[in-house]
Amino acid sequence: SQAAWCELPSRVLLVLTSQRGVQMYESDGSTMVFWHALDVPELPAAHSVFARGIAAAGGHFICVGTSFGAVLVFDIPPKGTNVTLSEVLEQHRDPITDIAAEQGQAPEGAGDLVTADDSGTLCLWSTGEEFTLLGKIPGSGSTCSSVALWNGIVAAGYGNGQIRLWEAGSGRIRAQVSAHARWIYALDLAPLTGKLLSGAEDSFVHVWKLGRNPDTDDIEIQHCHAECVTDTQVCGARFCDPAGDTFAVTGYDLSEILCYGAA
Repeated sequence: SQAAWCELPSRVLLVLTSQRGVQMYESDGSTMVFWHALDVPELPAAHSVFARGIAAAGGHFICVGTSFGAVLVFDIPPKGTNVTLSEVLEQHRDPITDIAAEQGQAPEGAGDLVTADDSGTLCLWSTGEEFTLLGKIPGSGSTCSSVALWNGIVAAGYGNGQIRLWEAGSGRIRAQVSAHARWIYALDLAPLTGKLLSGAEDSFVHVWKLGRNPDTDDIEIQHCHAECVTDTQVCGARFCDPAGDTFAVTGYDLSEILCYGAA
């Protein structure tokens, strides 16, 4: 269901999630480092079991979400295959949709990990040898499909097409934009510049710029660019470089990856 490279100080792992569990490979995919099977409880067939949401956090941890609402925290050794499940975070009641770690410099007291679920609830965490829940932002009836975290700003994309910006320290909402006409499926962040990429079912991809007002420290969002991928429900969008000068897009039933760059 998802794949991500997790960059840790000592190594880079390719992490895959599926209905069966979590797989970790060396970054080139050559060797499987670890396999974690999901427990399948005795539930009605209507309840699907899966893992979704991947993020490297705290220097030597990889966090993975599950359909049970739990977040699995794996302790990754500097080398070798001795990966261990060190902690299970159980604050969500709905399936995890996405997990994001701080990609900039978190202000003092702000969380450096955010988890999101199908109800739109966000949990803010401080990572360390033990993960600490700093705050919970309740959902408002719309699924939070994707999150990003940069310089203490939580950017969240929702099923109703909105992007909302929150303070990672206080959990207060700072901005809300009706960014798309349909479900947002992808958010990505360029850590060097604070550019935010959003892709949705309405066939549009937007580039935004996040920042703080130097006088008031208020969070601001500015629209920079829009691209229409004709007749395509966009389901994946990622920047290709840390500055956000290029990005790649794909869609449902599309066997291509479309790349866009600055002229």
